[in-house]
Amino acid sequence: MPAFDTLGLPQDIVAELAKNGVTTPFPIQAATIPDALEGRDVLGCGRTGSGKTLAFGLPVLVRAAERRAAANRPRALILVPTRELAHQVRDALRTYARIVGARVGDVVGGSSYTRQINELRRGVEVLVATPGRLTDLIDQGACDLGDVEVSVLDEADQMCDMGFMPQVSELLDQVHPDGQTLLFSATLDGDVDKLVRKYMNDPQTHSVDPPVSQVTTMEHHLLKVLPRDKNKIVTQIAARDGRTILFVRSKYRADTISEQLIQAGVPCASLHGGKTQSVRTRTLAKFREGRIQALVATDVAARGIHVDGIDLVVNVDLPTGHKDYLHRGGRTARAGSSGAVVSLVAPNQRRMARRLLSDAGVEAKQHLVNPGDELLTEVTGAKEPSWEPWIEPPEPVRERRGRGGPRRSGGYRGGYRGDRSGGGGGYRGGSGGGYRGDRPRGERSEGGYRDGDRPRGEGGGYRGDRPGGERREFTPRGEGGYRGGERRGGGGGYRGGAGGGYRGDRPRGGPRRGERYDAAPQH
Repeated sequence: MPAFDTLGLPQDIVAELAKNGVTTPFPIQAATIPDALEGRDVLGCGRTGSGKTLAFGLPVLVRAAERRAAANRPRALILVPTRELAHQVRDALRTYARIVGARVGDVVGGSSYTRQINELRRGVEVLVATPGRLTDLIDQGACDLGDVEVSVLDEADQMCDMGFMPQVSELLDQVHPDGQTLLFSATLDGDVDKLVRKYMNDPQTHSVDPPVSQVTTMEHHLLKVLPRDKNKIVTQIAARDGRTILFVRSKYRADTISEQLIQAGVPCASLHGGKTQSVRTRTLAKFREGRIQALVATDVAARGIHVDGIDLVVNVDLPTGHKDYLHRGGRTARAGSSGAVVSLVAPNQRRMARRLLSDAGVEAKQHLVNPGDELLTEVTGAKEPSWEPWIEPPEPVRERRGRGGPRRSGGYRGGYRGDRSGGGGGYRGGSGGGYRGDRPRGERSEGGYRDGDRPRGEGGGYRGDRPGGERREFTPRGEGGYRGGERRGGGGGYRGGAGGGYRGDRPRGGPRRGERYDAAPQH
C-alpha cells in the first residue's frame, strides 16, 4: 500500500496526517486521491466507514485553497444527506483546512440561519451542506454556486433514497459548468446512475470496499423471541458492557424504549428527527464520550453517523428494506474493527426477516432465545441490569466570569426590580437599597449605595451615578426618584412600590402624559 506522501498531497498535509496517527491510506483513499488532485471526475463505490471523507476531502481542500472565495460564493461544495454527517465532514476537514489556509463552513437544517448567512458572507472556500437548507439560502440570495469548481456527493445513494434527487439536480445545475464532480456511494443503481450519467464526465471509477454484508469482521444473528419476552431481552442486551445502538421504527418507540432502559438502570438516550439539532449533537457527544452506553435511534442515525467502538447493532424493529438493514449495520465493524448485527424477530416476522436478509446478501445465524439464556449472553453479551433507575450526572458547570470579577456581597443586578414596599428607595438587588450605579468608592452620602448595605427605611439609592444633590423642581428630597442617572437627587428612585417615582424616562420639566409624580403610585 502506498504512503500518503506518494499520492501528490502537499507535505504539510502529510505531516499533519502523521501527527494525527494517519500514516497508511485506506484503499479508497489510495485509489481516488491522485485522480481527484489532477481534476478528474471520480466515482467511488464503497461502504460507510471506509475512509471516504479524507478521500474526497483532502483533494477538495487543496484545490479550493488555490484562491480566496468571494462573499457568499464558495469554491467547493460537499453535499451530504444528514446534519450529523455534515458536522462530521466539517470537523474532519477543519483539522487540515488550517494547513492550506482554506475556510470550511456548513449549512444544515435545524441550525441558526443567521450564523450560516454570516459565515457565507465572510466567505468560505469549502461549503458542507444538506440539500434542503442550501436550497433555502440560495432562494434567499445568501449563497451563489456560480464559483463552485469542485462538487462532491457523499452517500449519494442515501440522498436519493431520502428523496433529495430533485434538489441535488437543481443544485448541480447551478455550479460552474466546467467543474469537477466527485461522487461516493455504497451502490450505483437507480437514481445514482442517473446522476452519474448527467453530471459526470468520463469518471474514474474505483470500487475497493465490499458491501456491508460481505465484511468479514461483522457477524449477523437472527434472534427468535416471543412477544412477551421482547422488552426484557432488549433491556438485557442494552445492559451489556460496550457501546450499543438499538434501531426502532418510530420516534415514539425510540423515546419509549429509551425511558424503559433508563428506568432499568441503563445509561441511555434516544436519537431521532423530532429532536432539535442541538439536542441531537449533545446526545451523540455523550455517546461518543461514553457518558451513555446505549443509543436508541430511528433510521436518521443510520445515515452516515460515525462513532468509534460500536460493537453491536440491534434491530429491535426490523427495517423496511434491505438497504436500511445495510446502512444500520454499517454503524459497526468500521475501518477493520469487528462487530455484530442482531435482529429480534417474533414468530410472525420470520418469513419477512429471511427475505430481508436474502435481499441484503446476508447469511445470519438463527437462534431461539429467552430472557437470561446463556446463549443470549454468548451472542450479545447480555446481562441483568441493576433495575434501579439511572440518573444522569450533571454536566460540569463552568464558572461564570463577569467583567468586574466576583460579585459583591450587597446589591446585585438580578434582584428585585421594584416590588420593595415602604421606606422609599427601590433597588434592583440585595436588601436595603443597593443599586447598579458607578458611584465613586468610599462615598456613602444620601445617594445610592453600590453594596446594598444602607440601613432599611432610609432614603434609598438610585441607579444613577451622582451622589446626593437636590432634585431641583421635581419631587421633594427623599421621595420617589428615578431609575436613570440623568436626574440629580438624594431620594432613591425605583420602578414601583411606595413612594412615587418613575423609571427615568420622564420628559424634562413635567410629568409624563396622564401620570402623576408627586404621590405614591396608584394601585
